[in-house]
Amino acid sequence: MAKKLVIIGSGPSGLTAAIYAARADLQPVVIEGFMKGGQPGGQLMTTTEVENFPGFPEGIDGPELISRMRKQAERFGTEFIMEDIDSVDFSSRPFTLSNASRTITAHSIIIATGASAIMLDLPSVKTFWGKGISACATCDGALPIFRNQVIAVVGGGDSAIEEACYLGRFASKVLLIHRRDEFRASKAMRKRAFDNPKIEIIFDSVLEEAYGSQFLEGVKLKNVKTSQLSDYACKGLFMSIGHTPNTGFVKNALEIDAKGYIKVKTPSTATSVEGVFAAGDVTDPHYRQAISAAGTGCVAALDAERWLQANGLG
Repeated sequence: MAKKLVIIGSGPSGLTAAIYAARADLQPVVIEGFMKGGQPGGQLMTTTEVENFPGFPEGIDGPELISRMRKQAERFGTEFIMEDIDSVDFSSRPFTLSNASRTITAHSIIIATGASAIMLDLPSVKTFWGKGISACATCDGALPIFRNQVIAVVGGGDSAIEEACYLGRFASKVLLIHRRDEFRASKAMRKRAFDNPKIEIIFDSVLEEAYGSQFLEGVKLKNVKTSQLSDYACKGLFMSIGHTPNTGFVKNALEIDAKGYIKVKTPSTATSVEGVFAAGDVTDPHYRQAISAAGTGCVAALDAERWLQANGLG
């Protein structure tokens, strides 16, 4: 029998949607994920401390925040399945979701699979991810471990310069590392970088290695023109080289933009297919915050509930 609502994704948006949907007696099923597009729980599972989520004045570990959200959704009757979805069929109703082991049918769908930060493929980056290395300056830059310290940013676009300027509020110095000899950023953003006294720009350089003991203590950079290696002490390293939305399994089923994000009919979370909704970072290339993702998860659940009722399926 077809489920009323299936939610694909178990980060802040998916779990918030589950809480609202379960309280509305929609008996939601959450496909948590397993291997594709990161781990169940999303990017918060690799965030050691969250200081800006409302309701936690002392801060909270990312995995603990996700655990609490999951328990809250479970309390109201949400069913969880720790698997990935390989393919979808939205051409007929009820919709079909499939993987190697099962097929699930549902009257409505919420896609909340998030986006994965692009990180450099170096073993040392993986070692210190969440231990000084991050992909979100707004999330982590104000943490005590980074205040009045030297922090590095890798990237050359508008986002990298914006993050470097933001981090300059807290850091003693920001190293802005770019592999080319000029920025890809807009003229206005380039001027902001050059005019900021706290930003030291390092052109023609790539990250060779990150090092430290328990936490990051420094980076080794390689000049791409001379191959010369340089060592810089720093307590933080922020990747600002982009995000990849986890939409591979729906690319041929929904309308997406040029960067792969699912298009929604703002201010709703409705997608190009009636009865399919999307929430969180999978629709958001701009803010990428746990609280904004949770907010759109709430909206998606309300949209799905109203759509189901309007179609006699609620």
